Amino acid sequence: MRSVESLIAANYARVCDRIEEACRRAGRSPSDVRLIAVTKSAEVGWIKALVEIGVRDLAESRPQQLGERALLFEKSVRWHLVGHLQRNKVRKVLSVASWIHSVDTLPLLQRLDAVAGELQLRPRLLLEVNVSGETAKNGFRPNELLAAWPAIAAVSNVEIAGLMTMAPLAESADAARPIFAGLRALREDLAARSPSTALPELSMGMSGDFEAAIEEGATLVRIGTSLFEGLEHHDD
Repeated sequence: MRSVESLIAANYARVCDRIEEACRRAGRSPSDVRLIAVTKSAEVGWIKALVEIGVRDLAESRPQQLGERALLFEKSVRWHLVGHLQRNKVRKVLSVASWIHSVDTLPLLQRLDAVAGELQLRPRLLLEVNVSGETAKNGFRPNELLAAWPAIAAVSNVEIAGLMTMAPLAESADAARPIFAGLRALREDLAARSPSTALPELSMGMSGDFEAAIEEGATLVRIGTSLFEGLEHHDD
């Protein structure tokens, strides 16, 4: 039976190969795409195995679990929050996460800006966009984001690093491609309206569709399931 460490190392290598191949097809450098390991469903031992092979970008969906797990790992790990964030949990999250992918309203952004100023931190934020228009999803609608942009651009204590989206669940990765292309087009629209707007990061693509996302311009891919294939949970 293969060890946890060898399984995770093999899964990680396989994912990296797929990232490199998607970049090759898109005429991009693999160094332009960063793998964010989503550990929300992983056991602590599995996460430690990832860190031991050099993974430094880890993501959680729930603020409480983010805080608990951050205490278990060295300071060199960069923690990302990829799940919904309530305004009353901003202070705790900012003390741990250097990246927040799920800024889905203007009031949340303004709260993050105010608290970051108080804590003398400068987190990197991604604005979550509901490109697909699904009613169950959080995020700015594209037209809402454009309308709110003057207020968004007024924040001063945080870095708005880019945009994030989640594609609908679909049978094929290609079904998600228009969503990813839509996020890239929105970034280009914002840049045209505001030449000082860089927004270098596009966080899009998960285990089922990250190759399509890379081909459409993703710079951050959020991968969990593919890193932990073949592993079984054990009760304590």
